[in-house]
Amino acid sequence: MSKEVQQVDRVIIRFAGDSGDGMQLTGDRFTQETASFGNDLSTLPNFPAEIRAPAGTLPGVSSFQLHFADHDIMTPGDAPNVLVAMNPAALRANLDDLPRGAQIIVNTDEFTKRNLSKAGYASNPLEDDSLREFKVSAAPLTSMTITALEEIEISKKDAARAKNMFALGLLSWMYNRPTEGTEGFLKQKFADKPTILAANLAAFHAGWNFGETTEDFAVSYEVKPATLPAGTYRNITGNVAISYGLIAASQLSGLPLFLGSYPITPASDILHELSRHKRFGVRTFQAEDEIAGVGAALGASFGGSLGVTTTSGPGMVLKAETLGLAVMTELPLLVIDVQRAGPSTGMPTKTEQADLLMAMFGRNGESPLPVLAPQSPSDCFDIAIEAARIATQYRTPVIVLSDGYLANGSEPWRLPDTSQLPDLTVNFTTRENAPLDAEERFQPYQRDPETLSRPWAVPGTAGLEHRLGGIEKSDGSGNISYSPSNHDLMIRSRQGKIDGIARDIAPLEVDDPTGDADVLVLGWGGTYGSIGAAVRRARRAGNRVAQAHLRHINPFPANLGEVLRSYERVVVPEINLGQLATLLRSRYLVDIISYTKVRGLPFKAEELADMLQEVIDRGE
Repeated sequence: MSKEVQQVDRVIIRFAGDSGDGMQLTGDRFTQETASFGNDLSTLPNFPAEIRAPAGTLPGVSSFQLHFADHDIMTPGDAPNVLVAMNPAALRANLDDLPRGAQIIVNTDEFTKRNLSKAGYASNPLEDDSLREFKVSAAPLTSMTITALEEIEISKKDAARAKNMFALGLLSWMYNRPTEGTEGFLKQKFADKPTILAANLAAFHAGWNFGETTEDFAVSYEVKPATLPAGTYRNITGNVAISYGLIAASQLSGLPLFLGSYPITPASDILHELSRHKRFGVRTFQAEDEIAGVGAALGASFGGSLGVTTTSGPGMVLKAETLGLAVMTELPLLVIDVQRAGPSTGMPTKTEQADLLMAMFGRNGESPLPVLAPQSPSDCFDIAIEAARIATQYRTPVIVLSDGYLANGSEPWRLPDTSQLPDLTVNFTTRENAPLDAEERFQPYQRDPETLSRPWAVPGTAGLEHRLGGIEKSDGSGNISYSPSNHDLMIRSRQGKIDGIARDIAPLEVDDPTGDADVLVLGWGGTYGSIGAAVRRARRAGNRVAQAHLRHINPFPANLGEVLRSYERVVVPEINLGQLATLLRSRYLVDIISYTKVRGLPFKAEELADMLQEVIDRGE
């Protein structure tokens, strides 16, 4: 039958179901096909905070949201246009996010009395009028999947597991997505399991055919490819981008990459990804705990490698002592903190920005180190290279503050021109260029006059024998020193080294199209997209609003104070209780307007736009 095809400029889809329903895989495959089609996109996977939450309950709901468009977008979207709900709990957990008129596709097979009770429904919402504001398409997805696989020698239980592929096929038809990529993915994934392969392919095709033939879906939709800058693109998550950035930094510096890590949500994917790239000289060590992981990474740095450790907030607490040792020994070390909601175990799969003050000050004594934060999933690649540049050039540990939203979210990434990447070549200290005292003894703490960094001598280099440890060093010689004046000098030297990095980073750029904005919105980390989308809305409403975003947090860009004092009002949205705002107030004595929420979710553009309107209205 011939069906109408409607052109739309953007769509927001959310797949939701139990953890075992395969919603993350479904969303990921739909995303990959959307990326290959050429749409701009942004995703928001949302996992249950408990490992084994009871099936059919609200805490057990897993979802994946995708926003794709024929133009530049910045966020996964505020509210879904389409919700695919595989059971009553998935419907109830996501219903409040839907705007009036949104389409809901539900799997009626799961709307049993027992499942309705688990989700807290007193009556079946498909049979009462509680969903009257929405366009509901109800279909027995599980039963149709089982029927489609009747000719395949597979149990009904296993056949039912393929219902996510049925749903993927249906949505692929609805939005005219390519199918070749998913078919190729399944053939590769189940190459040694022909029965499972046949079942998934059959379910996928059955879903597509259902959409094409049923009268329940009279319209399909088309979102044309976006016009993006010329180049080769691929879809990438923040964790994969950081992994690739670390590998690139290793190649650019000529240093072997060593990762010492203990698995922790949401950072574990970096360990998984890097373990696949041994051909680039990457060594990954899954340690027995967080302390062992960072200790091994610091040891690798001492030995002349690019030492890296990955973790999340709870692991940062355990790594603090070794980070202090890295500050004292002044060795390059990269620490990737993929922030999650806390305190303690908190909500392990939810995002937050609350580790900033810990990164700045969470060690004993005066132990300064650089802190960087990527602003988007693709920016994680660039921030990893920048962190390696600072660490190796200034001989210092560097903390990178990613977060759960950036780590798991994805967007198109334009592959860089490798000739444009920075030269990170490291020249180790040798006997020929080593600073020596009058008696020809190596001076491991003789500082470079420009960067204040000390020499980096690989153990075993003839004539450069030296000792490192955690007790205060004597200026120049590196011998143990308890001298009060020497301690004061070394404290100020280490701080001066970090402060001096501000001369070596780009000034903060401000997006102020009219040049006469009164309000500046300043963000950091993963709030970039939400703030950018909110500022666009505010400008469309006729407001003059400027935007700036920090990627270097310690030290701040040299012009930050000047920028802050150029605006009557400075608004800082954060997914914490105002940690950056606290730093800015104390450093620059500027009256910051702090806007905070700590819900484990990214900001919505609409709520930030409403907040900006209130700020503007109050000022006028």
